[in-house]
Amino acid sequence: MSKPKLIAGPCVIESMELLDTIACRLVEINQRLDTDIIFKASFDKANRTSITSFRGPGMEKGLQMLADIKEKYGLKLLTDIHESCQAAPVGEVVDVIQIPAFLCRQTDLLVAAARTGKTVNIKKAQFLAGRDMKYPVEKARDAGAKEVWLTERGNMMGYGNLVVDFRNIPDMLEIVPTVIMDCTHSVQRPDAKGGKTGGDRRFVPQMALAAKAFGATGYFFEVHPDPDRGLSDAANMLELDKLEGLIKQLLA
Repeated sequence: MSKPKLIAGPCVIESMELLDTIACRLVEINQRLDTDIIFKASFDKANRTSITSFRGPGMEKGLQMLADIKEKYGLKLLTDIHESCQAAPVGEVVDVIQIPAFLCRQTDLLVAAARTGKTVNIKKAQFLAGRDMKYPVEKARDAGAKEVWLTERGNMMGYGNLVVDFRNIPDMLEIVPTVIMDCTHSVQRPDAKGGKTGGDRRFVPQMALAAKAFGATGYFFEVHPDPDRGLSDAANMLELDKLEGLIKQLLA
C-alpha cells in the first residue's frame, strides 16, 4: 500500500524565519519516517474575514521566498491561487496549485491552473457535497490537467460552525484516486467573532484518524511553532511539535 500524501506548513507566509523553522522540521520528519511532506504556505490570504487582517507578502515576494525554501531544503511546494492571472507564475515555482474551497467552481481559475501542467488540488466548497466535485474535476481535466486531487474541509452548519461528513471521502474517491483530508480547516468555527475565524485545534488528530478510517489517501495540516501567535488561522493550526507523532499514527 502506498504512503499517503502529506501536506504541511503555515497558513500564511509571515516571515522567512518562520518558513525556515517549519521547513527544517519537515525535512527531519521526512528523514526519520521516510515520508515526502509537501511544504504549504500562502503568499496572499485573499479571503480574510476583515480588511484589517494580515494577508501575506504578496505574490512576487512570496513566490521568491517559496522558491528559496525549495532550493534550500529540497521540499516540494504547494500554494493557493485566487485569480487566474496568478496561475502561470505560480506554476513556475510550485509542484501543486491549490484552488480554495470558496472558488472551486470558478471555471477560469480551474482552467488556468490546469494549463500550467502542475497537479491541481481542489478543495471542496463548504456548500457542496462530495459527489458534486466531479464537475470542477471535469473542468480541470478538460483543460489538460494531468493529475487532480480533491480535499475535504467540512460543510457549513448554520452560520457559525462546520461539520465534516466523512462519507464525502469515499464519494470523492469515486471521482479521483487522491482525496486529502484538511485536518485543520475542518475544525474552524467561522463565526467571525472580533473579525476573525475561530476554531478548536484539539480535534485535529481525531479529524485525521477518522478520515483514515474512511479511506483518505492524504492529509493536510497547517502547522506553526506557536499557533496562538500566528497571523492567520491561529485557532486551528496544529502545534509543530505535535506533527510527527500524529503522522506516525497515520502511518501505523
